[in-house]
Amino acid sequence: MKPDTRSFYEQAVQRAIDHIARSLDEALDLQTLASDACLSPFHFHRIFRGMVGETPMEFIRRLRMERAAFRLADRNHAAVTEIAFDAGYETHEAFTRAFRTCYSTPPSAFAGRTHPRIELATPSGIHFMPDGTVPRFIPRDSGGKTMNVEIKEMPDLRVAAVRHTGPYNQIPVAFEQLGRIAGSAGLLTPGTAMLAIYHDDPETTAQDELRSEAGIVVPDAAPLPKELVEEHIPAGKYACTVHVGPYEQLGDAWTRFMGEWLPASGFRVGSGASFEIYKNTPMTTPKDKLVTELYISIA
Repeated sequence: MKPDTRSFYEQAVQRAIDHIARSLDEALDLQTLASDACLSPFHFHRIFRGMVGETPMEFIRRLRMERAAFRLADRNHAAVTEIAFDAGYETHEAFTRAFRTCYSTPPSAFAGRTHPRIELATPSGIHFMPDGTVPRFIPRDSGGKTMNVEIKEMPDLRVAAVRHTGPYNQIPVAFEQLGRIAGSAGLLTPGTAMLAIYHDDPETTAQDELRSEAGIVVPDAAPLPKELVEEHIPAGKYACTVHVGPYEQLGDAWTRFMGEWLPASGFRVGSGASFEIYKNTPMTTPKDKLVTELYISIA
């Protein structure tokens, strides 16, 4: 491991934490945080979540809620409605529901407690501090640093794809369309690699605006039907890990891969794409036997 690489990611995440913790009344600008970390919003989100144990949005919501609890516990606290607005809630009722979920009591009852517990559970060790101080966070370690990862020199991959705009969990619709078109064109042969490329961060992009592609790798000379678009995954060095299990668990696998393995690896994210290759299909394979290869472009 190259120590400066882990330090690079830890410092980038710490800067983001410092900014968020000291700007709780500001709207979360993930684009700026990612730019300051020299990462795309998509990669920044995965690295932050992996290292901190919360997404940036979950992190700021928790700190705002802890601040609200601190203000309620203060005998000179403001009105509950004002505290609710400062915590990011538009109505007293929405704040009360969220507060009860976090503290198992409504705000009105919490305000009368003596020495109540303010801090909510978090793996990062970062909590709201009335004096504005922000301690160093504790990088999460759930075993991701020891993931089985292979470094591969990949050729340029020519991809025939169906573009999908909308929630990522609806991309099977695009794969069904891809299968019909590619099958009719004779592009589906034994061993054809099927993959997906995801472009946007679901936390900062509206669900109906998320962009992705359902694709297959095709030979350079193969003619493509007009219904398919041609994409290229550039040649280069990629880190690859294999996930076995339901597709619903892929988000957590990516979090460990980019938030734990990558910072400890000595590599940084490269300029190429991050993508998934599906080695079998849920049409014929039980969920717990599905095999997915996860690829990160590395520098």
